[in-house]
Amino acid sequence: MSGAARSRRRAGADEARDESYLRATFALARQGALTASPNPQVGALVVRGGRVIGAGFHRGPGSDHAEVRALRQAGDGARGATLYVNLEPCSHHGRTPPCVDAIRAAAIRRVVACHVDPNPRVRGRGFARLRQAGIEVSFGLLETEARALNETYLRFIVSRRPFVVMKAGMSLDGRIAVASGASRWITSAASRRAAGRLRRGCDAVLVGVGTVIADDPTLSAAVRGREKRGFLRVVLDSRLRIPAGARLLRAARLRGVRIYTTRAAPAARARRLERAGATVVRVGSRAGRVDPRAVVADLGRLEVASVLVEGGGEVHASFLAAGLVDKVALFIAPHLLGGRDAVPVVGGRGAADPAAGFRLRFRGAERVGPDLLWIGTPVRGRGER
Repeated sequence: MSGAARSRRRAGADEARDESYLRATFALARQGALTASPNPQVGALVVRGGRVIGAGFHRGPGSDHAEVRALRQAGDGARGATLYVNLEPCSHHGRTPPCVDAIRAAAIRRVVACHVDPNPRVRGRGFARLRQAGIEVSFGLLETEARALNETYLRFIVSRRPFVVMKAGMSLDGRIAVASGASRWITSAASRRAAGRLRRGCDAVLVGVGTVIADDPTLSAAVRGREKRGFLRVVLDSRLRIPAGARLLRAARLRGVRIYTTRAAPAARARRLERAGATVVRVGSRAGRVDPRAVVADLGRLEVASVLVEGGGEVHASFLAAGLVDKVALFIAPHLLGGRDAVPVVGGRGAADPAAGFRLRFRGAERVGPDLLWIGTPVRGRGER
């Protein structure tokens, strides 16, 4: 074997090793899936001599970052070691000191990461400071997978608006309720459990008042019997029609319930809801309905990084029309409801011709019990496929 061939083989083996350790950081990062927001999910490993001597993940705002936890576990063994992390280490003072300072102090020899942190306070500065300290920096491996892991954070940190997931349980012919409004249950128990996991992965769940009136949901995000920390329930209600006895309101004093309404809504109804523990927020309207753009802007100011929009059909239509939906998750039951008055998954006036409407790009599908979970993302630009 020539020297060049040996060099290529060695480089390939080194890359395979780096990929293996980076995939391990993904598994660590996911341990913070329910608590990290609005921060990213980050995992870190300290490796020396082919052995992991330190590991850590980020739990959430105010807690140590993954790199710091991994370095602390590694102790003096970190000197001359390699640090693997799925995101560029931070270089600024926030709720905690910069990770770059801890990496430099630990005398790490090499840092391998997946991609640059687009946070305007970081954005390449972390890598630059490491290189200035003589630390070898490598990034770009598994970037697509790493970005998918933190799709919520990447949307929020750049735009300061929540990542919006539109979720629906529907029949095979696209209905989410029969003509009377009843919708329990179109999809299976397995789909409802999977939908609960989607809900727990978001900071807030949003519905229209029609869903509250028809289903009287609690919109819970319980994890092993406990409500997810910081979880927010959101209702769009342009005329404040939400019933005084709604189960959602009974939970308002314990967990946040935010009701968005228009400036035309009666003040007496707003006071009644606020006495029940809800927060009523008046925003602009479009065609007499709450403007979803104003809603996501307000939620972004509250550092709500992700929202699960659960409808109904008119709410879905308004978010799609406003270009606010980042992902679509449809639980499709092998069931035909039929009926011209049954409630469609997307309401509104509908497309003027078959070439219009909301085009989606397929991202994946899986069986969930007897149902199918279909995942897609809206096509943003003209001519995209």
